[in-house]
Amino acid sequence: MTAQLKFAMNHMAAPRLDCRAFLDLAASLGCVGVELRNDLADKQLTNASFFNGEAPAEIGNYARSKGLRLLGLSEVYGFNAWSEALRAKVQLLIEQAKEAGAESISLIPRNDAPQYSEGGRDEALRRSLGEILPMLNAADLVALVEPLGFVTSSLRYKAGAVAAIEAVGGGGRYKLVHDTFHHYLAGESEFFPEHTGIVHISGVVDPNLSPEEMQDGHRILVDERDRLGNIDQIRALIDRGYSGAFSYEPFSREIHRLSNAGKAFNLSMDFIRSNLR
Repeated sequence: MTAQLKFAMNHMAAPRLDCRAFLDLAASLGCVGVELRNDLADKQLTNASFFNGEAPAEIGNYARSKGLRLLGLSEVYGFNAWSEALRAKVQLLIEQAKEAGAESISLIPRNDAPQYSEGGRDEALRRSLGEILPMLNAADLVALVEPLGFVTSSLRYKAGAVAAIEAVGGGGRYKLVHDTFHHYLAGESEFFPEHTGIVHISGVVDPNLSPEEMQDGHRILVDERDRLGNIDQIRALIDRGYSGAFSYEPFSREIHRLSNAGKAFNLSMDFIRSNLR
């Protein structure tokens, strides 16, 4: 089973590193690819601009020179609240992905506890997916939809995302992000390997937190203390036919401050491999 493991890194794993240094780290760890983010400065995790001010093509070429796939660009937040301003954000990220040679863009739902009329939640989701679909078709690009398991999320469950994708005929252009943290928070038991484009992995270890109290800042690397069931989730996905990447996405400042990040990630990767044998 471990031979099937393909590790990757989301730039959230090491946001203090510039793009090239981050790519160097991922390559040194034997990762198959990376995800780059446009929101690190907004989250006050870096002072650098997206692509560190370089042309997307230059960063994409550097990634490929290191043997890495540019798995995706993140993100368009609040994609399921459609507007012309949102259309412009989607179009910009699509253009950047095409220039960089990225394989996908990421779409993140609203997470501000929006109020909907009866049926309004599903209607809003389908409208946005329907509006974005021709943009993806024109660019020959995939979009990754990431349900968020928080109680404040406007899209908590993967089943709801799959139903909306199928309703707009978007099965060839939309894939799911299976995030082990959000899968746990949502209390989901169903897996959709055939719809999954990437898996995000991180661990939560604080024994005093209830699921409702867990937030992004609690997300560290996966080790023997993990409460999210990462090993079981990874095993279930592989057993059901998923063969894509497992991308590290720890949000904890504890991980961002590591002086020897390579060693810590290697230990986590070894832990996962050894427990899947």
